Amino acid sequence: MPRLGLPAFRLRILVRSVFVLLALATVALSVVVLKDEKERAWQAYQHGFVRSQAEVMARLRHPSGQLALLNASHLGQGVTPLAPLLLPYAAIDFDDPQKSQQAVEMAGCSVQYPDGASVCAAIGNNPYAGGFIYLVGSFYSGELTPRERGALVPAEAHRARISLDMRGATYRWIAPYEAMPPQGSAAVRGRLTGFVDTGAPQLDARARPVRDFRGWLWQNGQCRDLPPNPINQASTGTSAGALTGEAAATDCLRRTHYSIRLPVELFREALFRKDERLVWPPEDLGQMRVRVEMLAPGEDARPLFDSNAPGAQLAASLGDLSRSLLPGERVQIRKMGSDEASAITLKGVEVQAEPSAPWLLRLIRWLPLEAAGVGPAAVTPVAPTGLDILDTPTGNYVVNFTGHLRGVEQGLAAVATRLSWYLGAMLGAIALAWLVVEVGLIRRVTALTRRAAAVSYNVQPGHTGPRLGDLDVSDLRGSDELGILAGGLADLLQRVKDDLQREQLRAQQERDMWHAVGHEIMSPLQSLMALNGPQDPGNRYVQRMQQAIHVLYGTASPAEALQAADVPEGRLDLDAFLRNVADNAHFAGIMNVVYAPSTDQPGPVIVRADEFALEDVVTHILRNADRYRPTGSPITLTLTASESTASATLHNQGSTIAEDLLERIFELGVSDPTSPTPLGEGEHRGQGLFVAKTYMAKMGGTINARNTEGGVAFVLTFQRLG
Repeated sequence: MPRLGLPAFRLRILVRSVFVLLALATVALSVVVLKDEKERAWQAYQHGFVRSQAEVMARLRHPSGQLALLNASHLGQGVTPLAPLLLPYAAIDFDDPQKSQQAVEMAGCSVQYPDGASVCAAIGNNPYAGGFIYLVGSFYSGELTPRERGALVPAEAHRARISLDMRGATYRWIAPYEAMPPQGSAAVRGRLTGFVDTGAPQLDARARPVRDFRGWLWQNGQCRDLPPNPINQASTGTSAGALTGEAAATDCLRRTHYSIRLPVELFREALFRKDERLVWPPEDLGQMRVRVEMLAPGEDARPLFDSNAPGAQLAASLGDLSRSLLPGERVQIRKMGSDEASAITLKGVEVQAEPSAPWLLRLIRWLPLEAAGVGPAAVTPVAPTGLDILDTPTGNYVVNFTGHLRGVEQGLAAVATRLSWYLGAMLGAIALAWLVVEVGLIRRVTALTRRAAAVSYNVQPGHTGPRLGDLDVSDLRGSDELGILAGGLADLLQRVKDDLQREQLRAQQERDMWHAVGHEIMSPLQSLMALNGPQDPGNRYVQRMQQAIHVLYGTASPAEALQAADVPEGRLDLDAFLRNVADNAHFAGIMNVVYAPSTDQPGPVIVRADEFALEDVVTHILRNADRYRPTGSPITLTLTASESTASATLHNQGSTIAEDLLERIFELGVSDPTSPTPLGEGEHRGQGLFVAKTYMAKMGGTINARNTEGGVAFVLTFQRLG
């Protein structure tokens, strides 16, 4: 094979280089775009972090945010029954309906109910404003029925029933409605006069209103639209059912606002107690329970509003601030001077782990980041942080903000994972195009180029190489790959034609010579066949010579010749035969053949076999064993028998047969390539074991070979005769 210069392969090198550069450019472009997107995502996250920090602080400074912060310890314990909240201002101007409603709406302390009612139970942040519980809310009612002055039966009028559970005691008030002349835009207004509720159906004649109990009721003049199906509306709660019944009577429900200042003696006692330091708000504020009921006239009337009705929605809580945070961000609120254990921690929504390739996530983290605020070429930027101070009526709070970059990387990795399919498709298209060019063009041209160069080299005098058929490529001569191919094949074309003609002439002469030799052998062979009849032992050798003549004439193959040989059926004592083989093997040049007779069945072992055919079989196997065994080692013959079969095993020590050849060595022309060749015998033709297998089959037996520890064993199996 001659060595070709670099110009012969320049086309192949050029095409492959183009495809490699195209693939590298595609990957590099994707990495650059990914790095740019990482910087954009980081900058966007920084702006979003500052924006969410400003939004959270704005909401915390709003009264509703301060309300949620001041009551964070018990806002999440449940909605009903109501627990008083601490307001972000000192008191509520409960005498003015607009001011009281505005204060409640600003603070966001109202609890909303499915029927449209609401209530806010709260205390002021200044204990010296009186130590009251404020109840401000609204409900829907028909025309209000006032209490006549001096009447002792509260059930004759609309009324409020209030209970307070605190510190193991329960306090109850009943406050009937007393009408007053309307003022301003309010259509109806009146006073709620509070009495201590003893549970009796009427008031004691000497009962006096609670001195510090103050309550107002305002009703506007606009009717509420009734729901399409009042029966279904009645199933939503007690208040809705009462409204439905009252609506059926009045056909007009109006929004009714109430504002109540509830005196708490325990609060007032704590204000003037000098032996203990005042603690405000009370530590057990979250354990107090307030219930407000608005009742229509009638002893058994269902409440128009009950603060314990189901379906109430929570007041504002710090949890609402979490919606302003970006995924993974964290806010820690700690009162100045307190320890970390008492801090309140708010977290944004959990970062959704979108499906992403792990290797892409590692690549994104590895890409350098050159955005402002993270330093030059920072690979792993530090998460942004922020600090702010919140001033509240009860003290200052430190608010710490902590960002979360992992969410930015995971989001970018998820997007990159989806786009990686397009990158993979582009690289796949490049690889497919290269494969088509490589397999369909370059590889074929390369193979033909090398073959052409090899043929040009091998047809030179003194070299022997493969011959190719006719090929005319003289028009493609040149210095490139196709030119080399054309030049080599063109130089070889004439030589190949001449060689083919000479080979055909020589083959014809050989066939004529073999036919002449076969004719000279056939005449005396016919005479031998006449002299040695079918019963003569030498007849089988004459038949084999005749089949060999057919092979010479080309009318039969060696396998067909062997198959055509006749093997007569006979009875044979296998024990005596093997003993005779062991005693006389040295006359055939095979030394040290040992026979080990069977000890289980002594005596003759009669099998179906022909002595002469079996002698050929054993001779072939013994010569094989003699060729492979170490010098001086024995060849062992053993005999085993059963009721129906008998087996003769010929075992020799030495190298084993390859596993893939154990079954194929009995085929014609197959031999072990590692087998040693004795001097003067020529190469192995793979015919001896094929003859053995053919004769064993004609005698109704089988032959097998197997590897043993340190040698090979051939097993001949015969049909046993009685």
